[in-house]
This record gives sequence, C-alpha cells and structure tokens, in this order.
Amino acid sequence: MVLLCVLYLIQGVPLGLALGSVPFLLREHLSYSQLGTFALSGYPYSLKLLWSPIVDSMFITSIGRRKSWIIPMQLIVGTLMLYISLNVQKLLDDPGNNVTELTVIFTSLVFFSATQDIAVDGWALTLLSQDCLSYASTCQTIGLNTGFFASFTVFLAFNSEAFAQKWGVPHLTLSGYLKFWSIASYAVTFWLLFFKKEDKEPASEADMSIKAVYRTIWSICKLRHVQLLILMHLFAKIGFAANDAVTSLKLVEKGFKREDLALAVLIDFPFQITGGWLAAKWSRGDRPLRPWIVAFWPRLGLALVATLVVYWFPTPPITLSFFIFLIVHTVVSSFTSTVQFVGISAFHTRVSDPLIGGTYMTLLNTFTNMGGTWPKWFVLKGVDLFSVATCKVADAGVDIRLQATECVSEHGKALCEKIDGECITEHDGYYIVSALCMMFGLIFLLAFIIPTARKLQALPTSVWRVKME
Repeated sequence: MVLLCVLYLIQGVPLGLALGSVPFLLREHLSYSQLGTFALSGYPYSLKLLWSPIVDSMFITSIGRRKSWIIPMQLIVGTLMLYISLNVQKLLDDPGNNVTELTVIFTSLVFFSATQDIAVDGWALTLLSQDCLSYASTCQTIGLNTGFFASFTVFLAFNSEAFAQKWGVPHLTLSGYLKFWSIASYAVTFWLLFFKKEDKEPASEADMSIKAVYRTIWSICKLRHVQLLILMHLFAKIGFAANDAVTSLKLVEKGFKREDLALAVLIDFPFQITGGWLAAKWSRGDRPLRPWIVAFWPRLGLALVATLVVYWFPTPPITLSFFIFLIVHTVVSSFTSTVQFVGISAFHTRVSDPLIGGTYMTLLNTFTNMGGTWPKWFVLKGVDLFSVATCKVADAGVDIRLQATECVSEHGKALCEKIDGECITEHDGYYIVSALCMMFGLIFLLAFIIPTARKLQALPTSVWRVKME
C-alpha cells in the first residue's frame, strides 16, 4: 500500500501544478477564456482510455508488465519538470503571449503522468489481496491528494513573499519546486528499477493483443448497464462545475490572499485522508455507491454557499471569524468530494476484470474524470461571456470612452490601463454560470443519478465481465 501511495503521489504533483497553482499564478495576467485554454492541459488525464490498451498489452517480460511503463514514464515526467524549471521564468514573464506554449508543455506533462496512472491502476489489482481491493482507492486518494496539495496549497503558500516574511520561511520559486520533484521522480524510478521486483501475473488463455483489448473495450461499452454508468459520469459533476473551476479564483480576485487560501486547504488535508479511509469502509458491502450518492446533497448545498460567499465577500482585511468559516466550508466541501471520489473508485475496483485491470479501471475512471473536465472550458468561457465590465476614465472625452467599452478580455483590460482607466464590473457572469450549473445538477440528480445508481449497485459482479475472444 505504501508503494501505491508513492506512485500516485508522483502523479499528483503535475496535476496539482496544471490544475491548481499555475492557473492561480496566471490569473492576474489572463482572462477566464485564456485560462479555459490552459485548462485543456488536464484533458489527457480524462482521455487516457484511448491508449490504455497499449499500456496493458505491450511490455518487457524481464522488467515486468507494469514496471515496463511506470519506469520510463516517471523518467520522462522528471525530465519534463526539469526542463520547465529551467524555462519557467521566461514563460511567466509574458504569459499572455505564451498561453499556447504553456498549454502544450503542461499537456505533455499530464499526458505522461496519465500513462503512468494506467499502469499503476493495473498493478493495484495484483499488488493488493482480494479483501483489500477497496483500499486501492484509498491509496489513490492519499497519494494523489498529497501530491496535488503539495503542488497547489503548500507551493502557493511558500511561493508568497508575504507568507515567507510573516513566518520566517524561505521563499519557494516554481523553478526550485520543479527541480525538487524532478529529483524525487528520478529517485523513485531508480528504486523501482533496481530494488522492487514485480511478481508475474497469472497466465491467461485470453488473447491480450492490442486489437483484442480494443475489441473488449468496445464490447464493454455495448453493455446496457455500462452505457448508463458512462452517461451518469459524464453529467454528474456539472452541478458543482462552476464552484470547482472558478470560486477559488473569484475569492482571490475579491481580495482573499493566496497564502490564506493555501493555508485553509492545507488545514483541510488531514480531513481528506480521514474521509478517504471512512469512504473506503462505507463502500464495502452490498451498496458501494451509497456514500457517493449521499455526498451529492452537501456538495450541491456547499456550492450554493460558496457562490453566496463570493457575492457577499467582505472588504479586506477579513476577520478571524470569517476566515474560520471559510476553513470549515473548505474542509466540509473537500470531505464530501473525497467521499465521492473514493466511493466511485471502490465501485470501479469491485467490478473491474483483473485480466485487463488497467484498461477496465481506466475505462470507467476516464468517464468519471471527463465528467469533471469537459465542463470546465465551457464554465470559464461562460464567465467571460456573461460578464459585463466597462472601462471608466475620469474626465475622459467621448472618443476615449468609445475605445474602451468593454473590460472583460485581456485586450480590453490592456486598453483600459493604457488610457489610465479603471475596469468596473457591472454584471459578473460567474453568478449566472453557477446558478445554471446548480439547477442542472439538482434536476439530473433526482431524475437520473439516484435511480440509476441504485440499479447498478444491485447488479452481480459477473455481469460486468466480458469474455475475450
């Protein structure tokens, strides 16, 4: 279990950068639409199904079925992080003109991390005993969350000069952070290569060629209950998509310090670990999806609370009582999210066929991840689309006012700054997008998710298997 946690930790670091800290660093320089472009870097993690059969079928016997992929992927991830560390300052000096390059680099980083994840998911099915399979999702939660929070909350805190001065700790640069994890990735890889032997998996009569695995995936997708599960996954997270994608950015925009936000999430981390352990226990039995279903209600309610918090955010500096309230809200929100993640992962582990374990779990996890990924681009674009902001220039003539009629895009903001104006937001599209997401989420939960999930968890494990020809 420790090995699984470490391997998932290596995956969590790039994800925390691409989906967490880097968007915060870019927010001051980019519009929400441009951030939507950068958000595409998270897509490989949701599309890894496309190449998972290759990972499951091709390997070097002398090295091991899973190590054949884990070792080179971690070496590439370490090398990419080293490359970024040497060039990050140049890219961040003018992010508006480097959005495409930043997106390509971090997309590559996430792609290789996602490929490693396929192999680790498959290895988890044979590393753990049958009775402990439900704890594979716990290892994934602990490892991924630790890496994610290290790259998101811990890094943002130590990257803040104000935080470093206040607590007397060294100021951590993105370049230095990437170099550290590059070395760590190399170290874990060399330990795997020389000190960890992979047990041979039982031989099977089934044809494990790449073509056969793709045929099996297609056969699985044709099953009626799998189609229902996929449909449920693709739309399940829309209800809190705006909260997940934009709320933290809006809080910082309103004046909430990045290091305070990082501290709030850092306090939340032990509760996430506890949530993962409890959810693993709750997911054992005849109703593994029960905690996943129940957690929808608090997640939707907390998304509404978060929207109201942004709307009524007090003028900085904030009081201690309000900061404590934000911490409690963060802890409860993350706890419910962790319960859902572990619950659905435990269900996937339970129904996956060990013969094509990496591919089967990746198939199911792909649609879970895609359900949280694909709405993000539309949410960020929608915030700009529904926002109305104009540039106000004191004692300005008519010509200048006509030149700066909007202040949403980066072009408009730059033009406003050029003529010594101030951007005034008249209508914030965040509230409209958030309301639309929550309304859809509530309707979809009642009309489809609850009745469908109850039917799926009542099915015997045998119906999820497909015989490989």
